[in-house]
Formats: sequence, C-alpha cells, structure tokens
Amino acid sequence: VQLQASGGGLVQAGGSLRLSCAASGRTFSTYRAGWFRQYPAAERELVAHINWSGARAYYADSVKGRFTISRDNAKNTVHLQMNSLKPEDTAVYYCAADGQPFSTTNRRYTNWGQGTLVTVSS
Repeated sequence: VQLQASGGGLVQAGGSLRLSCAASGRTFSTYRAGWFRQYPAAERELVAHINWSGARAYYADSVKGRFTISRDNAKNTVHLQMNSLKPEDTAVYYCAADGQPFSTTNRRYTNWGQGTLVTVSS
C-alpha cells in the first residue's frame, strides 16, 4: 500500500487542523492505520492509531481529548482531526498502515507515507 499525507500547515495555538492520508491498494480496508509525529532529532512517536474497521482506536496521552482519528474505507482514507492545538504539537506528522493486528502495544508499522509539517504558533 502507498500512502500520501496532506493537510499540514501553520495554525495559531488553540486552532484546528485536519490531516488526511490517502491510500492506494485494495487491501487498505483490512489494514490498521495510524498517525505518528517526529520532533527534530527525536524518534517518531505514535499519536493515534485505529483498527481496520474504525471500531477501536488508541491515543497518546498527550493528545487525548484533543485529537480524533477516523477512517473511511470506501475512500481509502484515514484522518486526524486536531483541535485545541498547542505549540508542542509542532512536528512532522506521518501516516502509516499495515496488516498487523491492532493493539495498543504493537506500534511498529511497515508502510509509511511522507511527512506533513504541522506548525503551531503561540
């Protein structure tokens, strides 16, 4: 599966952005999917991920209550709605997807999209 992320940009603190990830391939609807972010000189960290049907999702503590992950399997897309953004949310965001079982602890993904930069000004 190939992934294409979009929707990053510059927003003021307290504002909102919606990231989208478009996937190619007929198997996407059976894949778990997730959003990660990466700060400079740091490893990617999981922000949120979702199972194949959308019925289960997991969020990092730092974004709970502010971010919502969703997917539309008919359109092969996964979204990350980010509200109440903070300057510390500034990072490059990546989408990921693969056929591994969804769990809160299995955070290693095999397919990655390119990053999209989110900048939150104070």
